[in-house]
Formats: sequence, C-alpha cells, structure tokens
Amino acid sequence: MILIVDDKKENIYSLQSLLQLHSYDVDTALSGEEALKKVLNRQYEIIILDVQMPGIDGYEVAETLTGYSKTKNTPIIFLSAVNIDKKFITKGYAAGGADYLTKPFDPDLLLLKVKTFCRLHAQTQELKMAQESLKAEVHTRILAEKALLEANLQLEEKINDRTRDLLRINKSLEESNTDLQQFASIASHDLQEPLRKIMIFSRMLQEKFLNSQSGGHQYIEKIFSASNRMRNLINDLLEYSKLSDTPQFVLTDLNPILAETLSDLELLIDEKKAKIFVESMPVLEVIPGQMRQVFQNLLSNALKFSGHDQHPVINISCEKTNVISTGMNGMPEEGIRIFIRDNGIGFNEMYLHKIFNIFQRLHQSEYEGNGIGLAIVKKIIDKHHGTLTAISKEGNGATFIIELPLRQFTTYHSANSIPA
Repeated sequence: MILIVDDKKENIYSLQSLLQLHSYDVDTALSGEEALKKVLNRQYEIIILDVQMPGIDGYEVAETLTGYSKTKNTPIIFLSAVNIDKKFITKGYAAGGADYLTKPFDPDLLLLKVKTFCRLHAQTQELKMAQESLKAEVHTRILAEKALLEANLQLEEKINDRTRDLLRINKSLEESNTDLQQFASIASHDLQEPLRKIMIFSRMLQEKFLNSQSGGHQYIEKIFSASNRMRNLINDLLEYSKLSDTPQFVLTDLNPILAETLSDLELLIDEKKAKIFVESMPVLEVIPGQMRQVFQNLLSNALKFSGHDQHPVINISCEKTNVISTGMNGMPEEGIRIFIRDNGIGFNEMYLHKIFNIFQRLHQSEYEGNGIGLAIVKKIIDKHHGTLTAISKEGNGATFIIELPLRQFTTYHSANSIPA
C-alpha cells in the first residue's frame, strides 16, 4: 500500500491514477495531520509526500515519521513543484526522505523508483521477519540448552546417587561374600568332623565285629560309600564358594598345568586304559589354580562318562580366535579356543542349558557324581571373561569348547609374570 500526501486533490488524483494503472494499492491524505493519523493505524510500503502544505509541511511530517519506530524505515519520496532549489532538496534528505523529485516529473522514472522502493521495503520486511524468527530460534535454543543442562545435571546426580548405591551394595555383597566363605569353611570343617568319625568307627566296627561273610558287612560298605559321597560333596561346595574370591591373573603357560592334571589322573587313566592326545597350549593370563580345576573336572568327566565296553579316547587341542568379550578399545580381543573331545556316552544337546547349573545331573544312576563339577568350570570360565559350551550326541561322545582372552583387561590386573 502506497500513501500519497498532498493538499491538492488534482495532484492526488493524477498520482493515484498512475499508480493504480500499474496495479499498486493507493491511500491518500490531504494534509500532514491526516497523514500522521493514518500511519498510526496502517503500515505503508512508500509515502509520497508533498513539501509545501498548510499547517504541517512535508519536512515536519517526514521528521515526525522517522521518529516513530513503526515508520522510521518507511521510504519517503518528496514531490515538489515549488521547492526545487538544491537547499530544499538537501533539507528533504536531512528530514528523512529517501528521494526527492521535482515537478514536472517523469512518470516512468517515478514508477521505477516506486517499484525499487517497494521491492526494498519487501526485502526489509522479510529480513526483519527472518531476524525475529532467528531471535525466536536463538531464544528457543537457549531454553533448550538450559533444559538440557539441567537434565544433564539431574542425570549426573542420579548417576552419582546410583553409583553410591551400587558401591554400598557392592561393599555389602563383599561383606556377605566374606561371611559366606567363612561360613562355608566352618561348615565344611564342622560337617567333615562328624563324618570322619562315622567313617572311622564304621571301619573299626567292621574290623572287630564283622566278617566279610556276614550281612552287616554289606551295610558297613554302604555307610562307607555314602560317607565318601558326602565328603566329596562338602569339598566341592567349599571349592565352589571359593570362586567368589578376588581373582589374581598372571601370565601362565598352560602346558605344565595340563601335564600336572594328567599326572594326578594317572591311576584313573591306567584303570580305564585311556588314550589321551594333547596339543601344545599357549601362554595367557589366567588364575593358575582355577585353570587346573577346569582341566581336572573336564578330564575327569571325560574319563568317567565312557562307555562300558570301550576305552576312553580324549583329544585336547586349541586354536587362535577373536573372543566374544572386548578390551578397553571396544574391539574384539585376541584369544584362544580350547577343545576337549571324548568318545564317551555323550548327551542330548536339548539339555545343554542344564549341564552347567549346580546340582544338575543327566545320568543319575549309572555314574557317580554330585552335579557340581561343570558348574565350577562354568563359573571359572566366566571369571576369566570367556565362554564355555559343548556339542554332543547321545552315544557319540562330547566336545567341550572353552574360549579365553589372551589378556585380561581388568581393574585387578596383576604383574605380568609366569609362575614357576
């Protein structure tokens, strides 16, 4: 919308016709006072202002308009047939005019200037809207950053609270675990002492009062067998409870450990007429005593669960691999995969999830055992940040597969030494 201000109607009519002919919307005012009232209620793209008017002249109107925040950026074109001297033109620019045309004016030049100022006014409005939008976006982002900062502080406080809770719980668990280990040790001693007396006095009763031909002799043998199973159960439970101790990893050559285990099992190997084939084992960070337990339990099972009419054949091998667990850099760590294969009775793989649970036995009657051995092996491998699984078919043997990292990235990393 363009506002034409002139005290002469004929001038207004001439300009209004020219501008409307070129599709401009036009408003008019016959005095400076009327123009000032109109700009208070409406936004104009351009104001074409006559200089010489009764009352408030064009210069005063321009100065007043440039003082309003609403109209200070509205282009003003002065149009005068009287005040055409250079000093009046200069005064018009000083009063806030954007241009100064004298009459008679060139219509094409006036239209060109109107078009230019309308475009500049539109661009100014767009820029103003963009600035307001940017200001609003900045304000929104500031609020969002403030909310995010508050959320982060709250989250950090929650994490700190949770960490403190976990530390308290961990300390409580450590104390409980220590108490449990002490209890297990005391209970083991207190249970084994009366058991030892049962076995001693049963043996004395057998030697002094019973002979091998009497029926009582068979009952005494059953007492011995049951007592022996109970003693093994107590020892295994004690060993299982000890696995909660803080581990101390050291660089260890597995070959001597495996050789010592086979030496301990020498009598059973000879009795079973077993053949055992062993490949060279690597050096890796482990808890030596616990790895001895792993080999002891797995090899004992392989020897025990052999067919009644066949001699055990056991193959122990290994290969390099990338273990499932990751190190400090988040990448898979280099490790080994150990295979212990036998030709024994095997088991149905549908029970694979059960065999590593404590007190779980698949062969209840034919073979002795208390169902703790494989649970101990599983717990040890877990503490070594490895995995344990098995593949088998009934009657076709079993293969136990152990995956272990070569190095343990833990807070309790011990000195790199190979035990003698």
